Amino acid sequence: MAKSGTGRPSRAGAVRRGTKGSKAVGSGGQGRQALEGKKPTPKAEDRPYHPAGKAKAARERLAAAGGGKGGRAGARSSNDRGQVQDAPRTAPARRVKKADDSEIVTGRNSVVEALRAHIPATALYVAFRVEVDERVKEALSLANKRGIPVMEVMRPELDRLSGHDSVHQGLALKVPPYEYAHPETLLDEVLAKHKTPLFVALDGITDPRNLGAIIRSTAAFGGHGVIVPQRRSVGVTASAWKTSAGAAARTPVAMASNLTQTLKAFKARGVFVIGLDGDGDVSLPGLDFADGPIVVVVGNEGKGLSRLVTETCDAVVSIPISSGTESLNAGIAASVTLYEIARQRSL
Repeated sequence: MAKSGTGRPSRAGAVRRGTKGSKAVGSGGQGRQALEGKKPTPKAEDRPYHPAGKAKAARERLAAAGGGKGGRAGARSSNDRGQVQDAPRTAPARRVKKADDSEIVTGRNSVVEALRAHIPATALYVAFRVEVDERVKEALSLANKRGIPVMEVMRPELDRLSGHDSVHQGLALKVPPYEYAHPETLLDEVLAKHKTPLFVALDGITDPRNLGAIIRSTAAFGGHGVIVPQRRSVGVTASAWKTSAGAAARTPVAMASNLTQTLKAFKARGVFVIGLDGDGDVSLPGLDFADGPIVVVVGNEGKGLSRLVTETCDAVVSIPISSGTESLNAGIAASVTLYEIARQRSL
């Protein structure tokens, strides 16, 4: 049997300890180099994955390309609160989407209604050997009149295009992505026509049917456009197109990268910002500046106006309703407000 250095038998699998004078094995010895520290922590702008580092890299690329920022000086100024004036333009909204973010309207009734509303479509898909009824005939007729390509596809392909949760009934309509305008571009266009601006801004509206109804009301009561925020808000979808009953083809919709900053930019140019809330301090019939340039802000269906938007508003307006009704739908509230503004402007 093997013996240890002390003369005692050694156990199988035992670890032999170091003798006196040898290097001690332990965490202190092994981690000594780590305890000595590394180089100083780089600055935020020198770290490539830090937001400051990315911003620095973007500036360097812009400088290398010979680019630069261009300013837009205001040509007019006024101390009159009711007069619109020029101001520096806010940054335009950017839509970050998939390469093909077209939408598909499915179902025979929905497809026919969309074609009747003149929604700009790029293709009509018809299932192979579909059972032809009056709705299918009308869809084919409307597509042919408008020059929309009609494609006959097998049902598995139509299932794939429509999505597994959709009931297409043998018909589907492809709708292209909506092209949003810039909010201040719309304001410039209205001022160039010497008209009094009237816009509706949405603060967190998520139901596309509400958006479609608001677009329709804006067109009906002389509004000049609708403004939607880039985040946490519905966009112009196929459902919104259909609900607007074709008004989306005539009423422009702008996208704001930051709704609060856009409202402040409008205020700087003399536009009054009013928000709709059941607890508002101004009653709608008592609105005394309806004949001036106005942006009406409609809040979320459940939460209402956000805090920052409320603080930005010149006035928070309430619509008088009977005590038995808790609140109005966002689309209806916008419609009632736009009607009252149009009525007061016509006096």
